[in-house]
Amino acid sequence: MVKWIVLAVVLFALLVLALAVRPVLARLPRLRRAAVALQRRQTEAEALRSTAEVLQQRAVTLQAQAAITQERLELIKAKRGK
Repeated sequence: MVKWIVLAVVLFALLVLALAVRPVLARLPRLRRAAVALQRRQTEAEALRSTAEVLQQRAVTLQAQAAITQERLELIKAKRGK
């Protein structure tokens, strides 16, 4: 008799587990698509970050060139003013 009660409790627990897992398994394809989309966006974000770093470096270079040009322009104006 005890064996049947234990068996019934185990089977009931397995049934409850299966019913709890079923919705999660049903959502797996959507979760997989979402994970792939997130990975794609992460790759795009990394590419944008590297592009932004290159642009920032270029901006620093251009700023330095602009400062040099400004200094040269001031020297030329000073020479013409004499």
